[in-house]
Amino acid sequence: MSFALGQRWISDTESDLGLGTVVALEGRMVTVLFPATGDNRLFAIQDAPLTRVVFNQGDEITSAEGWKLTVTDLEESGGLITYLGTHSETGEEAQLRETLLDHQIRFNKPQDRLFAGQIDRMEYFVTRYLCQQQRHGMQQDALRALQGPRAGLIPHQLYIANEVGTRHAPRVLLADEVGLGKTIEAGHILHQQLLSGRAERVLILVPETLQHQWLVEMLRRFNLRFALFDEERCVEAFADSDNPFDTEQLVICSLDLLRKKKRFEQALEASWDLLVVDEAHHLEWSETRPSRAYQVVESLAEEVPGVLLLTATPDQLGHQSHFARLRLLDPDRFYDYEAFLQEESEYQQVAQAAESLLEQRPLNDAEIAALTQLLQEQDIRSALTAIQAGDDQARHTLLKQLLDRHGTGRVLFRNTRGGVSGFTARKLNRHPVALPTQYATAIKVNNMLGSGTVPAEQKVINNLYPEKLYQQFEGGSGSSWWQFDPRVNWLMEFLKQNRSKKVLVIASQAATALQLEEALRTREGIAASVFHEGMSILERDKAAAYFAQMEGGAQVLICSEIGSEGRNFQFAQDLVMFDLPQNPDLLEQRIGRLDRIGQTKDVQIHVPFIEDSAQQQLLEWFDCGMDAFEHNCPGGHLLHAEFGEPLLEVLAGNSDQLDSLIAQTAERAAEHKAAMEAGRDRLLEITSNGGADAQALVAAIEDADNNTDFISFMLKIWDVIGVNQDDRGENAVVLTPTEHMLFPSYPGLPDDGVSITFDRDTALSRDDFQFVTPAHPLVAAGIDLLTTSETGCTAVSLLKNKALPAGTLFLEMIYLAEAIAPAEAQLGRFLPPTPIRLLMDKSGKDLGSNIDFDSFNRQLTPINRHTGSKLVSASQAVLHPLIAAAETQVQTKLAALVAKAEQKMTDELGGELDRLKALKAVNPNIRDSELDAISEQMNLVRAHLGRAQIQLDAIRLIVVTPE
Repeated sequence: MSFALGQRWISDTESDLGLGTVVALEGRMVTVLFPATGDNRLFAIQDAPLTRVVFNQGDEITSAEGWKLTVTDLEESGGLITYLGTHSETGEEAQLRETLLDHQIRFNKPQDRLFAGQIDRMEYFVTRYLCQQQRHGMQQDALRALQGPRAGLIPHQLYIANEVGTRHAPRVLLADEVGLGKTIEAGHILHQQLLSGRAERVLILVPETLQHQWLVEMLRRFNLRFALFDEERCVEAFADSDNPFDTEQLVICSLDLLRKKKRFEQALEASWDLLVVDEAHHLEWSETRPSRAYQVVESLAEEVPGVLLLTATPDQLGHQSHFARLRLLDPDRFYDYEAFLQEESEYQQVAQAAESLLEQRPLNDAEIAALTQLLQEQDIRSALTAIQAGDDQARHTLLKQLLDRHGTGRVLFRNTRGGVSGFTARKLNRHPVALPTQYATAIKVNNMLGSGTVPAEQKVINNLYPEKLYQQFEGGSGSSWWQFDPRVNWLMEFLKQNRSKKVLVIASQAATALQLEEALRTREGIAASVFHEGMSILERDKAAAYFAQMEGGAQVLICSEIGSEGRNFQFAQDLVMFDLPQNPDLLEQRIGRLDRIGQTKDVQIHVPFIEDSAQQQLLEWFDCGMDAFEHNCPGGHLLHAEFGEPLLEVLAGNSDQLDSLIAQTAERAAEHKAAMEAGRDRLLEITSNGGADAQALVAAIEDADNNTDFISFMLKIWDVIGVNQDDRGENAVVLTPTEHMLFPSYPGLPDDGVSITFDRDTALSRDDFQFVTPAHPLVAAGIDLLTTSETGCTAVSLLKNKALPAGTLFLEMIYLAEAIAPAEAQLGRFLPPTPIRLLMDKSGKDLGSNIDFDSFNRQLTPINRHTGSKLVSASQAVLHPLIAAAETQVQTKLAALVAKAEQKMTDELGGELDRLKALKAVNPNIRDSELDAISEQMNLVRAHLGRAQIQLDAIRLIVVTPE
């Protein structure tokens, strides 16, 4: 390098310093001052990371005084350049010494950086283009939002999520039975709405006991970071805003918080796009006395465009309250209870017609007549002919039209275990043990001390959980009970005999769980993990991950009652209930940790119990009275409400009517089951499970999961950015930031790293792994880091090709077509940022459509920056006209892209608008606001497409060299 005082140079590694000036030359060192920032840098002359700034004819340069000069010629004297040209303000000839150039000059345009010698590595250029292609594909991928969550591919869940999540301001009631995934469905819908820009602000109202569960589920499964609001958080937020609900976009709070007038008014004043209400069956309503909770939700539902209500028992508070919840969703549609009942009575005919289409057989005359009557607004004769000829597609299309037009299927979704396959059997294994003398003595002494004054509730606790009572007498650490309790001995023997099995143990109390872990560890050295409410989220994740680890992990996970909420362990088949809960809903929650869709083997339920005790009595009531162990008992809460008091007396030892109680319970359970089966809305189930459409969604997402090109892309982008990747096996990679990354930080990547997997099954079994799909924040963050910086926007490569003369030039240019629009326009569906590639030969002809990027790139070899800069300087006379020619050609391609995007928008949105208009004529569930929203979106998209622009994103010079 040849330096002279006063020359202007730029730093290759710190381009944001602006234009530097050589201020000192001493021996082998050169000092450069960067006046824009006031920084001095000292470099070794031999290998300084600097590039000399030399402008060329036609360039417009800026002086330190602010006027501009269009360069016509250059003069060099004493190593310094004087630019000759035309003054931008006067139009007269002028000159500008390089020492007087504007210090703030930065080379942001790819062509400017190329001519300034700021040339990137070839792999950076390639990765930048791949990023633009990946982002383009992601924004047009209709399945990205469904593929992204850490959730199993359950057909009915995906169908509901896809059906509802793509609507404008959806207002629906999700009423699947316990274990069928309402929370997952709601999360899917939220994820789609947020990812597409249809929603930005969400309020979730849940019972106080479920706040934490929702917080964890939204983060772990959907990468949605909600804020948990309670009274303390509201007070703290007052420092940032008069309305605490304005301080966060995504909020979870309890319905109880909004019972306070002030908090309710603040929530109502905040602007929300979506409202989610869990356990909506608690919203009691009557025309004369609606509950306070119902009134709170009703007021919010009147203001918030989108509303999701969740309940597993829509009729729990009576059919009238069920109607009232539908009334929350659409008061104009559900205005009168009697009219609603009349309409419901007419669904049976539609259900029968739907059943006939599902049976895959020719239709009889009566069925044809019924279908013709139900779909009388259209001519279905050709469809019926095709069905009779065995055309399954015609059958499927007609069924969809039928379900579209009739029933409450657009506002209410309910799947039942009877209508959904995928559940394995449950088997109860009883393990009776004798009452230890220590417990017998503790119970006897306690009864003597109580002298008959002990409340029945406390007696039940003493009888069901004698270890607690014993610890009260023992004092101190209270841990010796596990040295003689026969249930502990049984558990140890069971674990030793089943070393290869993963076993989930649930006990009522955290202290019991901790002491059981101590017993297993100290007495038999059994590897156990503990999970209880006193642990942080991270600690719980680690405990669950240790249990899920197949090699070297814990054999057993011991949970307190909280272990029966929120976490699923389908990879295990053995559940040990060290004690029993008193509530049948908690019992079902415990079993539901293993008995879920996705479980591949029968669930073995083990109950060690003390013979002839309250433990056995409760076991008998659950098993013989409710059949709650081996079968789901959706009416358990009703049975407990009816028989809870006599059960309490039996367990307290105040009554000997257990046999009578069991008989009464069994009789009432049978009545509930018959009523529920008779009341199954078959039409609603057909609408809710999705049928063939749901199966097609699963197949499409499975194909997307198996896309190895995406995995290769992410590993490549992390390589380029400088993220360390440590392959840990078991489909796991640990990502950690390094000191050599191209950027100071990587959003979403913790300083201590993160474990990720691209495999869905691994993600489902390992809560400590993040599941990376195109929807994961790490993907968008990585793409944004590269594409919003200047990384890879220039390159010079060599092409070895005997068929071409040495020195032949090609100029490869990547343009970006883009239209900026509000998020609600969803412009990315039609014209996302789109890379347009031109490959210009020296005559100005575009060869890009004939020579694809990948095959061409494989023939190229990189070149060092210094040599590349010389080639660019020597080729400038050819390159400037090529760039000008490309600017003209790319405008034609932009016009074609815009026309194609507008046609796609018309086909998709216009087609949906026409479909809903036709439906509205026969189905009152179609709201005017839905139609208006689509019309507004079409106008918005059309307007912004007309303002689409193009800019050069990256440029590469290719020079042919001899073999």
